[in-house]
Amino acid sequence: MVLYKHAKVIAAILFAVLINAGCIKQAPPSVVPEIRPGVLQGYLVKDDYPDSLALLPPPPEKGSVGFAMDEAISKKALGLQDTSRFALAAKDAELIFPEAAQVYSCTLGIPISEEHTPHLYMLLRRVLADAGLTTYAAKDHYNRARPFVINGFPTCTPDEEEHLSHDGSYPSGHTAVGWAWALVLTEVVPEQADAILQRGRAYGESRIACNVHWYSDVVAGRMIGAAAVARMHGNAEFREAVEAARNEVIEIRKLGLSPSLNCQAEKEALKIVIHLQ
Repeated sequence: MVLYKHAKVIAAILFAVLINAGCIKQAPPSVVPEIRPGVLQGYLVKDDYPDSLALLPPPPEKGSVGFAMDEAISKKALGLQDTSRFALAAKDAELIFPEAAQVYSCTLGIPISEEHTPHLYMLLRRVLADAGLTTYAAKDHYNRARPFVINGFPTCTPDEEEHLSHDGSYPSGHTAVGWAWALVLTEVVPEQADAILQRGRAYGESRIACNVHWYSDVVAGRMIGAAAVARMHGNAEFREAVEAARNEVIEIRKLGLSPSLNCQAEKEALKIVIHLQ
């Protein structure tokens, strides 16, 4: 274990040396302004956002078959509280960087950080803005109550409950972001597409485990995340950022750096399945 830690330190130092020596030739990503504290400008402007209100059907109404399904799945998910899957859902809830950058680190098998992968790190931050903000036309219109407001059970993020109780549940913004990240990462690392998409699906399901979203919120969130990514492809800066991130991952893998997370614990938590039927 000590030798492993020393090897990671040496690899990190080597990475810095290679950058300074010009062996890793990509220029650092351009500085991007914040549109709100901690949130960078995305690749789209507001007028370019997909219209989530037009793209999505209304959320299931109380008394409908769809809402009965939402309630049944939510009830099953409550059984995950006090498990490692619930704890992972709490980690997945973090959308503030640098912590949010770690979501796909174990899946890719590399550290994702501003230090080690600046282009990938910037790409994820900007995609977050576009995918997340795209959900608000529908969120604000429907203002759907979240599961914990109705069932009275705790969430995995108790400090956020006051805010979330006034923030519409449909569609899931976290899911839109997580699925957008997954789709973009399949372009950055196409040989790992299946594993990335599996983690992206689980990321959305974390919102159900967390007791902050209904199943139909998550399904709708994936739709909006995909729509946002489709729109981003019309942006040349986005396409160039994907290419830069792809080259960066190739270089970082040559150094043999590993994630700083407990990836085995994450793997075990993801084995706890949220039954959706």
